[in-house]
Amino acid sequence: MTTFKVLGMTCSHCVGFVTEELEAVPGVESVEIDLPTGTVVLVADRPVDPAAIRAAVEEAGYEVEVRR
Repeated sequence: MTTFKVLGMTCSHCVGFVTEELEAVPGVESVEIDLPTGTVVLVADRPVDPAAIRAAVEEAGYEVEVRR
């Protein structure tokens, strides 16, 4: 399970776009998104490359929050 935040989502359509892109990443089994917080919980059957997650979110038009 991987948890991260996506910035810029404002509606259920946004959630749908991000979910669709993340579900297309090889190994991803499920995606749950909490819209108010932007928190994404991703479940995969194997380790998923963080670059693939970032690329999928960016393809949907959003940004993964970088924690410092």
